[in-house]
Amino acid sequence: MTEQQKEELLEEIMIEHGDDLVRLAYQYVKDHETAKDMVQNTFIKCYQNLETFRYDASIKTWLYRITINQCKDYLKSWNYRKTSVREFMETAITTVLPSTEKQILKQAEKQEMRNHIFSLAPKYRELIFLYYYKSLTLEEIAEITEVNLNTVKTRLRRAKDQLKDVIEEANIYG
Repeated sequence: MTEQQKEELLEEIMIEHGDDLVRLAYQYVKDHETAKDMVQNTFIKCYQNLETFRYDASIKTWLYRITINQCKDYLKSWNYRKTSVREFMETAITTVLPSTEKQILKQAEKQEMRNHIFSLAPKYRELIFLYYYKSLTLEEIAEITEVNLNTVKTRLRRAKDQLKDVIEEANIYG
């Protein structure tokens, strides 16, 4: 494969899968700019390894796996932990500062479902996102997450049950 062919293929891949990968990365890192960085790193790895890709799986599945691994590595990193502490402090300060009731209600409505989903453990949140937001089959999810199909089914059922409980609890106490 020539460099030109490789670049053209990468461009096609970026156009076809870029937005989906950013949304996937956002589910992990919860920051749009960081999600874009994760996807950029995914495309760099894709470019570097394009010639060795064996097509045992689809390119989409391969890219999802790379993106998920990028995000997990980032979440383990010192930079993320340092940033998380800073953001926590900023959030704590801004919640102490007065704001209008209207802004708070609007923001709460907008974030409610996302917060419910983010309250789930990452292994459940990941399945909810891939199944409902990306419309992937259980088999595709099993391949992407490198988890047994029956485990995916069980986790998805548990994720749905937990999400239902979280929403019901929020409606009772909210």
